[in-house]
Amino acid sequence: MCTLIITRPLTAVALFGGLILLAAACFGSVHSDLFIEPSHQFVLGGGQRGAFKVMARNVGPTAVEALERPATGKLVSKAILKSGQQVTLQFASGSAAVLANPAATTAHLDLQITGDTGLSMSTEAKRP
Repeated sequence: MCTLIITRPLTAVALFGGLILLAAACFGSVHSDLFIEPSHQFVLGGGQRGAFKVMARNVGPTAVEALERPATGKLVSKAILKSGQQVTLQFASGSAAVLANPAATTAHLDLQITGDTGLSMSTEAKRP
């Protein structure tokens, strides 16, 4: 059996501070000013350990569909954001948020992401 004994108070404080910074990096808040090209979709997350929440505000002229892609891969529609609308969506651990722009003009969203923010991000051609 291995026991960790910290004999110096400064070492204990430094270790605790490092753990707090690591937790803040993975479970903090991220702001994004997102542009999605016509007929493309933005994918946020997928395979991460924790759940996350996205507050999305459509600040552009184009409607955007918000979907969830769980680990099973089958897309589930969560909301359609028309110009000027705002919504807060929750995504389960392992799921990806998919923001799809079906229009011929660029979409513009203002996002605030909280929870597990160690998320992958990619853009892909919109799937039918």
